[in-house]
Amino acid sequence: MPGDVVLMETSNEWAAAREVQQGFMPSRSLVIDCLDYDARCRQVQALGGDFYDVMPLPGNRVAFAIGDASGKGLAAALMSANVQSSLRTAAWFAGGDGISALTAVNHQVHASSLDGRYATLFFGVFDPAVQTLRYVNAGHHPPMVIRRDGAISWLETGGAPVGMFPDWPYEEGVVQLNPADTILAYTDGVIEIENPRAEEWGIEGLRLAGVHSGIRCAADVVRAIFLGMDEFSCGCQIDDATVFAFRVQ
Repeated sequence: MPGDVVLMETSNEWAAAREVQQGFMPSRSLVIDCLDYDARCRQVQALGGDFYDVMPLPGNRVAFAIGDASGKGLAAALMSANVQSSLRTAAWFAGGDGISALTAVNHQVHASSLDGRYATLFFGVFDPAVQTLRYVNAGHHPPMVIRRDGAISWLETGGAPVGMFPDWPYEEGVVQLNPADTILAYTDGVIEIENPRAEEWGIEGLRLAGVHSGIRCAADVVRAIFLGMDEFSCGCQIDDATVFAFRVQ
């Protein structure tokens, strides 16, 4: 009987922790001028290292982020919570300046994490007045820009994952967006998912799902990608998978 009580308490604690972590993921209630967005994070365990965020900024701008902490389970969840909370504070006080925000987050994460712990992180700020995206890619898989005519480009400029090196000099990239352009941000669990023959879905699988999803809105893109993943892998997922889609109106 005592053992049953301990197991029940542990299960309740993990459920509560999962609820807290899910609470860090924003709802889609934030309305952004000229931009339609949707996201989904599907974890393998109760807790995971993937996360995404959307943050309003002064000047009608909006910041968004997607990240993936090293490791799995509880350790990865604590790291992602550290990164996400640090980023929210840094983004606001930096006024949306990506280099300043990522530099501050990197220092904080490096100072408060064990050796060998880090997180990949993509941080972008969209300005609807000029329809530009300024971004810093801290070691994350480069988001894909799908143009209206089907052309593809990648958001690569940035630097090392946060927490890896204390004084890394980050760089900022900028991309001009146009109506009907779509940005796909994702974690490695999306492109590294395998079929029963141990073949990876890869970037090409992601691209095809994004391009041929009958795009009407960002939610269609996210839905099509997860359907494509599940069909390819026969529903077998071994790593957290997160997709964040943005479509310029």
